[in-house]
Amino acid sequence: MKAKKVIGYVATMVLVLSVIGVLVFKFYEYKAFKTIKTSTSSVSNKINQQKPFSVLLLGVDTGSDGRIDRGLSDSMMVATLNPRTKQTLLYSVPRDSLAEIKTNHAKKDVQKINAAYEIGKAPVAKKTVSAFLGMPLDYSVTIDMGALKELVDFVGGVTVKTDIVVSFDGQTIPKGTHHLNGEKALAYTRMRYQDPRGDYGRQLRQQEVLMQLVHKLQSPQYMFRIPTLMNKLGSHISTDLTTQQIEKLISHYHQCTKHVVTKQLVGREAWINGSSYQVIDTANLQSASDQLRKNLGLTSKKLHNTETKLNELNTDFFSNPNSTTYNTAGLDTTYYTDNTY
Repeated sequence: MKAKKVIGYVATMVLVLSVIGVLVFKFYEYKAFKTIKTSTSSVSNKINQQKPFSVLLLGVDTGSDGRIDRGLSDSMMVATLNPRTKQTLLYSVPRDSLAEIKTNHAKKDVQKINAAYEIGKAPVAKKTVSAFLGMPLDYSVTIDMGALKELVDFVGGVTVKTDIVVSFDGQTIPKGTHHLNGEKALAYTRMRYQDPRGDYGRQLRQQEVLMQLVHKLQSPQYMFRIPTLMNKLGSHISTDLTTQQIEKLISHYHQCTKHVVTKQLVGREAWINGSSYQVIDTANLQSASDQLRKNLGLTSKKLHNTETKLNELNTDFFSNPNSTTYNTAGLDTTYYTDNTY
């Protein structure tokens, strides 16, 4: 599969859209969400019933640079919202995580988890991440990279301070302090291969832009223009939520934005068939599963999936911190039948 240099910014979009949602709620501008590509039928009644629910958030590499194809979900985050505890838990999933892609094929398809969206869009991505974390996924929201450009331009640009030269996609931001428009900010948050800190450096740049966006969006001059912003962002956002569910989400779950906990799965690099992957050990997968299920009001359940089975076959990898060799040859072709989460 051809590698693509893409942005990892879904956390930024989620938090900014959460701020927008609260502001929209305050002014009852539900019509602002009408431009989002929503579902005509409900895939889950959790929101209708005001129960805790989960949503898979996907940041895809389309909507910029002339890309109009399906793309990869190079940013993935699972969010659980509990209206009773008024808490939101956001768990980021490394884009290169080794995972079984949940298709209808008879043979297991194990590859990078971000390929799930390219193979079967949000439905396959939901099934894949659900099995990966051993939890139900009720809804999905897909955001393309063009949304970030629109956001930055909407607030009149952002000011950044960089200690390295950032050059990407024809844009160059020298060392120092600079005010960036949407196009330059997009390049600033996308570059990672030239950063000596790799993806960690890119995440810091994304957070830098995020903080300014959140701050600016809360000022009165932008607050009253939120419906205009949503009209601009609508073409960059698609979801299997219905319009009515989005309205209920704003009215019944807005207090969940007051207590947001963000976490991330952290893996180890492994080389498999000549490609670099992130392998998440079973303890980290189990911990994430437990916390996400708890925020949904569910009891813990021991993970027993393809990923944990492969980990059991690779004890040498986990016992040797310097090892990058991870073997998938022992994987059989039968699926686990336990699909109740």
